Amino acid sequence: MDPETAAAARTSRRTVLGLIGLTAVPLLAAPHVAAAPAAARGLDDPAKKEIAMKLVSSAENSSLDWKAQYKYIEDIDDGRGYTAGIIGFCSGTGDMLDLVQLYTDRKPGNVLAQYLPALRRVNGTDSHDGLDPNFPRDWRRAAQDTAFQRAQNDERDRVYFNPAVKRGKADGLRVLGQFAYYDAIVMHGDGDDATSFSNIRKRALRRAKPPAQGGDETAYLNAFLDARVWAMKQEEAHSDTSRVDTAQRVFLRQGNLDLNPPLDWKVYGDSYHIG
Repeated sequence: MDPETAAAARTSRRTVLGLIGLTAVPLLAAPHVAAAPAAARGLDDPAKKEIAMKLVSSAENSSLDWKAQYKYIEDIDDGRGYTAGIIGFCSGTGDMLDLVQLYTDRKPGNVLAQYLPALRRVNGTDSHDGLDPNFPRDWRRAAQDTAFQRAQNDERDRVYFNPAVKRGKADGLRVLGQFAYYDAIVMHGDGDDATSFSNIRKRALRRAKPPAQGGDETAYLNAFLDARVWAMKQEEAHSDTSRVDTAQRVFLRQGNLDLNPPLDWKVYGDSYHIG
């Protein structure tokens, strides 16, 4: 998955007003010039990114402790082979292969390096050929290594987080919209199929315009989430749409477009809170 995104560069400007006097009069006090309001934070703000990771973890791992998921690995029977790590890298979709290759480039001879040939063979399938029986055990061992944790963070950002935030900012979306993009890329990737992130976005654009095109942000996000729900229902493994219905929709109905705490939501019937 290699999303093509367009980034919109935004700059905040401060206008400085000068006072011109006709006569020389001593200034008793310097005039007060109000500072321009600070630019709104994006999802890449560290505090917002932490919220994003907790929201995704609640849906992917039923926990807000996303850092505990470096060691997570299982086959969830979704046709993608093993799903593992903080963002659900899959042995069948290529992102797990890229992750292990990055880890090996940085730390040759690591415990997962021996599985690279098998990961190449099973890419595009749900096969465990060459991975069983010890790959899950060795993944959990590798997860104790800070170098592997950093590799997971970096691949998450390269493949999923950064492209979503850039596309969201280019569309003029605030934090909630950027998160909606991120969560969609995490689940659906950004390939050519009808349920990929880019095609979900195209489906939404047929119904509403994003703010960057002069549209209403709430109306556009409703259209995007409608398209996302449609995409989820195309696949049995993703047919539970609560991560949209009782999470992202809740924030949208509240008008919380910047994902400001406190946040309360549900996924799969379980309740979560960020204070």
